[in-house]
Amino acid sequence: MAVAPAHESAAALLSPPSDQESLSLFTPYDDDAKAKEDFIGAHPLVASLRADDDFVESRPHMKIPPSWRKHNLTGGTLMGPGRVAVPPFSWSKKTGKDYVQISHVGTDLCGHMGIIHGGFLATMLDEGLARCCFPVLPFNIGMTAKLEINYKAPAMADQYLVLRATTTKVEGRKAWVEGHIETLPTKEGEEPVVLATASALFVSPRQASTMAKIYPVG
Repeated sequence: MAVAPAHESAAALLSPPSDQESLSLFTPYDDDAKAKEDFIGAHPLVASLRADDDFVESRPHMKIPPSWRKHNLTGGTLMGPGRVAVPPFSWSKKTGKDYVQISHVGTDLCGHMGIIHGGFLATMLDEGLARCCFPVLPFNIGMTAKLEINYKAPAMADQYLVLRATTTKVEGRKAWVEGHIETLPTKEGEEPVVLATASALFVSPRQASTMAKIYPVG
């Protein structure tokens, strides 16, 4: 009986969902999650990103095999009601130059009351900036060598956030990326507020070819 789940996990790793397939793998579990999903899907920023042929849309966390998600920080532990209610939507340039991610953060991710924990924002930036440069690194894998963050304004709970990143330099197995997290305007005429900025260095490990066989790319 234990063989079947192991076989399913292996199959999922060897044949991960495509970017396009990842978009249809999440089903909202309640009305609140559906409302958040629908709000993001109908936002003008999303419409502009979907109209830009240079960007490829995906939901990277949905590429993680279901049996692995409970062991994954951003794809499992931090997902769910009150946390990240819907898997983030991501847009990445095939050149590895730019990356955009839209998320909603819930009320259970706070440090100070009503304010999202800075460590959570650091996790978002670490992962988002890394995803930006994956396409230009060997085997699309990079590990964080350095991450510097400047916090500019509080990120409030129950808020939509946009992460933007740009790869600024690539040298062999190394890539330098800069980015920030800003608010997603919810009203016409509202301007985004930058909440945190970051710069990072990512290095593709020498064992990347082996890791690529274990971890789903995305």
